[in-house]
Amino acid sequence: MKQLPRGLWVLLAANVVIALGYGLIAPALPIFASDFGVGVTAATVVVSAFAMMRLLFAPPTGRLVSLLGERRIYLTGLLIVALSTLACSFAQAYWQLLVFRAAGGIGSTMFSVSAMALLIRLAPPQIRGRASGYYSAGFLIGNLAGPLLGAALVDVLGLRLPFAVYAVALLIAAAVVAIAMPAVPPPAQTQPGAAAPLPAATFAEAIRWPEYRAILAANFAQGWASMGVRVAVVPLFVEQGLGRSGGWAGIVLACYAAGNIVAIMVSGRLSDRFGRRPVMIPGLTVAAASTLVLGWSPNVETVLVLTAVAGVGSGLFAPTHQAALGDLLAKRARGGSALAAYGMSSDMGTVAGPIAAGFVADRWGYGPSFVLTGCVVVLALILWLFARGDTTRAVTVTSNSATTSDDPTPRSR
Repeated sequence: MKQLPRGLWVLLAANVVIALGYGLIAPALPIFASDFGVGVTAATVVVSAFAMMRLLFAPPTGRLVSLLGERRIYLTGLLIVALSTLACSFAQAYWQLLVFRAAGGIGSTMFSVSAMALLIRLAPPQIRGRASGYYSAGFLIGNLAGPLLGAALVDVLGLRLPFAVYAVALLIAAAVVAIAMPAVPPPAQTQPGAAAPLPAATFAEAIRWPEYRAILAANFAQGWASMGVRVAVVPLFVEQGLGRSGGWAGIVLACYAAGNIVAIMVSGRLSDRFGRRPVMIPGLTVAAASTLVLGWSPNVETVLVLTAVAGVGSGLFAPTHQAALGDLLAKRARGGSALAAYGMSSDMGTVAGPIAAGFVADRWGYGPSFVLTGCVVVLALILWLFARGDTTRAVTVTSNSATTSDDPTPRSR
């Protein structure tokens, strides 16, 4: 079995540290914001502001990756988020927390876009699904331990300390990458003797591919449901809707992460063997069904079960659409607007999800709020169903002679 290169292992290790810190503040952030005397919608805007800045800075980040390289942009992004997160721990008013958290979105899009570029560049095509699964698993391992530790810190030491700890975690991740990450070869040298790479894919070119549209929809749904509503609305539902403490919110988020890890352990290998679509469709189906009924949960025990099931669904489809993107872009020059748009699709969901779900929760309750979120996942499922086509049919790529298939998946025989 082909082994992962050293650079990918370094990236995976740093990803665990980053995710651990992100998980620390997940249960604290919306509750911290609400402590300034604002409503559900305003509290969720703090989460969306971070994603909004990621969204705005994604296009220039794609160009910066092309100009300066993945490694340099990755390190710069980590340092920016570390400083802005440390500032959040000293916020004395709602607007300060909003500004500091939004500033962190600039650095976040820098390290996330460059990390995806590194993953695409370094992962061998035969094990791209497995590499994407490990990448997602690293994030989820941190997200599993982070909320549990964050919940303990919140209950014992208050809402500010998790932000300071997250800043330290990011500095550790930056040090790991700076010391241990080897130089990333240019695209033309990724495989010795390979032809020069095709130009970086543009969004206008890639959006014509049905599989790329399905990938964007799945990433948008992931941003809306997992990165947005899960972080911004679920803790408020646990605290306000069910009358439980912030510590229980952390446990609920940890159950979601646990379900993710269970699925991620097998999803990458399954997609490498059988193709991306046979894994995407069940994953989206499970995630949609469990989310649609989440807001009607009568007690926290039901929420624990449903969030774990939703985590399983997300664990099936999230690393799989990452691998599908790699299938499409691996032979292209690094960066480009198609890669940036992929990151933007998740950020658009993270921006819109908490605001829309929070608005619905304020006016009609948490039940309709989670129904709305489930419908977004259903939309992504529909696009993957209609992206099927004939997997042996080639789709001509404009501006060059390269081709791809409706399910661009390497399969083992």
